[in-house]
This record gives sequence, C-alpha cells and structure tokens, in this order.
Amino acid sequence: MSNGDDELDELRKERMQELKDQADSQGSNAEAQQAAQQQAEAQKKAVLRQHLTDDARKRLNTVKMSKEGFGQQVEQQVIALARSGRIQGKIDDEKMKQLLNELKPESKSFDIRRR
Repeated sequence: MSNGDDELDELRKERMQELKDQADSQGSNAEAQQAAQQQAEAQKKAVLRQHLTDDARKRLNTVKMSKEGFGQQVEQQVIALARSGRIQGKIDDEKMKQLLNELKPESKSFDIRRR
C-alpha cells in the first residue's frame, strides 16, 4: 500500500513541477510582451511629438480623454500619414481640427414628431 502512495506522491510532485515551470514561462512571456508594448507606445509618442505641434497634441489628448476610441483612431491616422511621408512640416491646431472633422463619425439624427 505504501508503494502506491509513493507513486502517487511522485506523480503529484512531477505535476506540481510541471505547473511551476509553465507558470514561470508564462510570467517571462508576459514580461516580454509588456516590454514590447511599452516600446511600441514610446515609438508612437515619439512620432506624434515629431509631427504635431504642442497645441495639436493638447487637442488630441483632450479628444482621447473624452472619446478614447476615436482619439486612438486619429492617432493611428496621424502615424500612418507620418510613416507614409504625406505630412509636410508639423500638424498645427487648425490642421488637427480639419483632421478631426474629417474622421469624426457621422452623427445620428433623430426626427421626433409629435402627433
């Protein structure tokens, strides 16, 4: 009977070691993924800093605070324009306003009729 218990204990120890190894590998993978995400975020900020004036960056940050998804969409558009070389000089506040107007989603209008 103790032989069966020994085998069971050995199997448990092996399984616990496998789980620990798996957790360790996932932890290091998550750290690498987080580091890559931070690096991508730093590159994005550098591109925006290079191609936007201070006022335009402030306006973009204000938009991101109120409508995060839309702000990220505008950021991606600016980065795509910058990487393709279609931005001459810096985007100022007026150009940012134009870009925001072009990219804003169509507003839904409702007609309410009273009878």
